[in-house]
Amino acid sequence: MAPVDEERTQVGVGPWPGEWPSGQQYDPELLAHGDRRNVVDRYRYWTLEAIVADLDTRRHSFHVAIENWAHDLNIGSVVRTANAFLAAEVHIVGNRRWNRRGAMVTDRYQHVRHHPTVEDLLTWAGERDLPVLGVDNLPGSVALEGYPLPRACVLLFGQESVGLSDAARDAAVDVLHIAQFGSTRSINAGAAAAIAMHAWVARHAAPGVQG
Repeated sequence: MAPVDEERTQVGVGPWPGEWPSGQQYDPELLAHGDRRNVVDRYRYWTLEAIVADLDTRRHSFHVAIENWAHDLNIGSVVRTANAFLAAEVHIVGNRRWNRRGAMVTDRYQHVRHHPTVEDLLTWAGERDLPVLGVDNLPGSVALEGYPLPRACVLLFGQESVGLSDAARDAAVDVLHIAQFGSTRSINAGAAAAIAMHAWVARHAAPGVQG
């Protein structure tokens, strides 16, 4: 059995070599001991606060909301993907406590807001003129492919297995479905959220796209 190369299996970078860089964004502890966080290279050795502040200057105008009535394991994955696509905020609808394991600590960099009910989410979105679009493969739903996703909107997802609640379906301006071609009735809620967010990015934020 070949020996394990510990340097190659470690995540991130070690202590800063040579003279330290100047700038308030840098964390002395990370410079001294290394940065093993799952962050892109531009944020190596930066403080958490500096990273969030920089992200806040570039966040996109879409929001992601997910219902949380049964401690859905997918919520953490949705938060992680929202961070990757730089969503404005993630909204947890229902129970305040949610399973953070799948977020892989990305919730520290992503704004997360809680709403006790779908009605509370609607009030919040209405005050900001944000249309709420459900994502679920329901009868009468509209294909996500080709749908003119607004630049500013809320993408609302239900929980695994049951999908959108009745209140969420009624609240949505439109309910969108993702095209499927196999035998399964539905795809994983976390995967569906990733596809929908990428559809927004492809329309509004991909390189070369004119908004």
